[in-house]
Amino acid sequence: MQVEIHGHRGARGLRPENTLPGMVHALELGVHAIELDVALTADRQLVLTHDLTVSAVTSADTVPATPGDPAFPYVGKPIRSLSMTQLRTLDVGVRHPRSANDRFARTQVPVPGTRMPTLGSVLALVGAYGADDVRLNVELKSDPTRPDLSGDPLEFTERVVAELDRHGRLDGSAILSFDWRVLRVAEDLVPARYALVEKPTLRPEWLGLDHHADFGGDIAAAAASVGATTLSPDRVLVDEHLMAQAGSAGLPVAVWTVNDAEEASRMIDLGVRAIVTDYPDVLRELWAARGLPLPEPVAALRPTPA
Repeated sequence: MQVEIHGHRGARGLRPENTLPGMVHALELGVHAIELDVALTADRQLVLTHDLTVSAVTSADTVPATPGDPAFPYVGKPIRSLSMTQLRTLDVGVRHPRSANDRFARTQVPVPGTRMPTLGSVLALVGAYGADDVRLNVELKSDPTRPDLSGDPLEFTERVVAELDRHGRLDGSAILSFDWRVLRVAEDLVPARYALVEKPTLRPEWLGLDHHADFGGDIAAAAASVGATTLSPDRVLVDEHLMAQAGSAGLPVAVWTVNDAEEASRMIDLGVRAIVTDYPDVLRELWAARGLPLPEPVAALRPTPA
């Protein structure tokens, strides 16, 4: 059985998350898929960001987009209240940890001056690399409990699908979301749809189910009922019971986010089909040690020094 390595937010442990340098690093290391997060801006652009408000950890203000812009500074403001021009002034290439225990601040190579990319620019980059075999797992950041921050899931999903289609990537991509309304919209539009699951959002209002629905603790059956093709749970939820549920529902399991080789090995033994990681280099070493097929690194676009 092939088990896939998925680079989380590119390769968050090694390069700034949700950035073009992060995507490039994951491609050149070699992964089966790259996971990335998108949100809608005020001018309806699809921008890479994990947070629905501009994060002070991953972003830093530089200058206002226009002199005297009343929205400046932008850090802490909702993404959907800012234009792409405003968001492009942010430096997202240096991590600003809130504590000394931030692992990524220690392992992530900073790339100062990096700007927040659009989904289109990532698709163009992957196309330029000829990385047709690397799947793009696009997570739509949508919070049904905060429509003021995330907007209409129908419009959002259709815009993402249209951008994937424009780049000829519908068959080489997957739609992911904790907001299962997105999966319902995408059911007839994209072949691959991942139902994201974590303890805090295991509630009907998040899962796109009737508010009075009782899915009886069968997460996988509930995911299948909204059109998911893969169950993608937080690692703390994965055990033999969940794997049995997924098997009964006919859903492969892609677990996130696993950064330890020992835990990754346990997940493989449980039968997961994919592991999402911030450290694709660590998982590649494990794959080699276990004799698992490794994804081919994508050749660099620029010549490397001899």
